[in-house]
Amino acid sequence: MFLERNPRFVSRLTRETLALIMAGGRGGRLSSLTDWRTKPAIPFGGKFRLIDFPLSNCINSGIRRVGILTQYKAHSLIQHVQRGWGFLRGEFGEFVELIPAQQRMDKPLWYSGTADSVYQNIDIIQAHDPSYVLILAGDHVYKMDYGAMIARHVESGADVTVGCVQVTLEQARAFGVMSVQEDGRVTALTEKPQQPEPMPGHDDVALVSMGIYVFNRDYLLQVLREDAENFASSRDFGRDVLPAAIGRDHVQAYPFSDPVSGKQAYWRDVGTVDAFYRANQELIQEEPELDLYDDEWPIWTYQAQLPPAKFMHDQRGKRGMAIDSMVSGGNIIAGASVRRSVLFSRVKVGPGAEVQEAVILPRVTVEDGCRIRRAVIDEGCRIPPGMVIGEDLETDRERFHVTPGGVVLVTAEMLGQEVAHVR
Repeated sequence: MFLERNPRFVSRLTRETLALIMAGGRGGRLSSLTDWRTKPAIPFGGKFRLIDFPLSNCINSGIRRVGILTQYKAHSLIQHVQRGWGFLRGEFGEFVELIPAQQRMDKPLWYSGTADSVYQNIDIIQAHDPSYVLILAGDHVYKMDYGAMIARHVESGADVTVGCVQVTLEQARAFGVMSVQEDGRVTALTEKPQQPEPMPGHDDVALVSMGIYVFNRDYLLQVLREDAENFASSRDFGRDVLPAAIGRDHVQAYPFSDPVSGKQAYWRDVGTVDAFYRANQELIQEEPELDLYDDEWPIWTYQAQLPPAKFMHDQRGKRGMAIDSMVSGGNIIAGASVRRSVLFSRVKVGPGAEVQEAVILPRVTVEDGCRIRRAVIDEGCRIPPGMVIGEDLETDRERFHVTPGGVVLVTAEMLGQEVAHVR
């Protein structure tokens, strides 16, 4: 449609778009993983952070004006963005701009909701003067061409377009559930219902919002000002702004699908420890749904210059090996066995240790003779010699956090160690 009309149509639209990534939330369902970092700063996939996915999607889509709204424990996020995302050229009107909560004089409060975080930065939106504003979450894992969504938004004549995916009814309780007409117009949006409404003809799935919105600039400013004057509002897009717009204005749905197969594309909300663990484990499958080795849609990030991973024997002749695993730079596997695991950078696994179905974040040391099963080990931990994790969940509950899915989360504090500087 739009490509047949004008081959430059999409690139013109993306140049006229300002993306705002909401990266200020804690993500409390992730337990102690967010005690010292905001959720978008959590490491993912061996070398990335969650924020890298929406940022890479923007760059790959041709959107080169991006603001990141920060608030909760943002130091490691700011550090990462400054180190890894400073390559855009300001003289060409390109930028990745960090926008911290500023406690404005007329409203000396932190952000009170997703809509409020954007409302408090209306002056910055106006200064950049975009035609369209793309609102993104900073903590989802997916690869998406935003240009196609913006083009569909313009062609439909919508005031706002909402990206959406299908999930099971059980999963839908954690999202905004949508009702949509055949032409894609949204007729209802219910935030986190206990009894989600299934899609017509599909009793086991519901259509939910991805937290991705394309707004016409002037329309966005209008609805944000209206919401700010509503004292009963919780200042949230999903709970307040969009439900108020449905029926009054044109709210359009954009199903997220693979451009080749037409099937629903990969998208994960890693909002719990179990979901975070599963999404990392999916990457070590023989043909994972999320292809991190795709040269046509690379995921960009910052990573320190590190030596290659090293596998070595110890003095007793035990072989260091990793099978069905992802192993990052700076790792040393010394006479240890690693299976079906994701090891981030600077991880050391000592002689006789066994690591299986684990996700081990940066700068972790696993000492001699440890056994680790189905666990997430947080950054900077030192697992003492001979410690066993993941084999006796009752014992693990006494000292660590055990999820409903039986995954053991271990942090330095839980081990009685000084909390490492989260980088």
